[in-house]
Amino acid sequence: MSKVAAVVIGRNEGVRLERCLTSLAGQVDQIVYVDSGSSDDSVSFARGMGVDVVELDTSVPFTAARARNEGFAAVTDADYVQFVDGDCGVVEFWIEKAAEELDGLSDVGIITGWRSEIEPEATVYNAMVEVEWHRPAGDIAACGGDMMVRASVFRDLGGFNPQVIASEDDEFCLRVGKAGHRVLRLPEQMTRHDADMTTFGEWWKRTIRNGHGFAEVGRMHPPHFKRERQRVWIYGGVLPLLFLLSLLIGYGAGAVIVLLVYVYNWWRTAGGLIASEDLPPWQARHHALFLTLSKIPNMIGMLTYHRRRMSGADATIIEYK
Repeated sequence: MSKVAAVVIGRNEGVRLERCLTSLAGQVDQIVYVDSGSSDDSVSFARGMGVDVVELDTSVPFTAARARNEGFAAVTDADYVQFVDGDCGVVEFWIEKAAEELDGLSDVGIITGWRSEIEPEATVYNAMVEVEWHRPAGDIAACGGDMMVRASVFRDLGGFNPQVIASEDDEFCLRVGKAGHRVLRLPEQMTRHDADMTTFGEWWKRTIRNGHGFAEVGRMHPPHFKRERQRVWIYGGVLPLLFLLSLLIGYGAGAVIVLLVYVYNWWRTAGGLIASEDLPPWQARHHALFLTLSKIPNMIGMLTYHRRRMSGADATIIEYK
């Protein structure tokens, strides 16, 4: 059977990292943990498990892409590499199933599966992330950071782009696809994720990061995230400006019209969630409220990217926890 290594990235993940590394024990031939300046006992725990540890140079800005690349460089011998975020546990038998698929499908460069939340009902934010993970199986354009990659493809393409600080996984998948390799999602559980989002502020920062990714990856691969960017410009940019302008000039009817547009969008989004995700109406309406609001922090993230790009400022990772 082909050799499989795992690269785990993390920063102050605590018990979540313990869960992640423990879930991989016995499933892969080598585990590499890449630590991005943790102040907890992550490094000592990983070393205690016999895991190969890479500690990133703290003088260079952290990015998930950089961490994954350095982890791959520490892999000694593998045909396939399973990348895993440190807040995820890998489901039993996933590695074996994914490797068997890659063995039989030489045109596939990346294989992924389904991610689900460990505690989806703990908070409304966890519940929204759980819905976010629901994606169809089959050939796809891109996936998240939990993925098994053919090592030869990774080397040929130079890995992840370390300059991309959000949606770097999408950007890598898009290059894999353009190079003629398939990206495939199996209808199998792959990882269990622990979002552990308990506050509005954490959700807000995560949504800013998403917006940054829409703009950054969208500029590199224009068709990707096109619809997301259009929605953000309308609902996170144009409409808020029209609302404020209406208030400034004393045109109350204009402000009311803008609010009605938001209400309509919320109602339509809720209906879509009921139809596509089979959510109870009350939960769909709740999620739709946050999705409607999300366009504003998305807009902040997009503007942050463009400001950094035009000023030449170093991009730094956007953490939400």
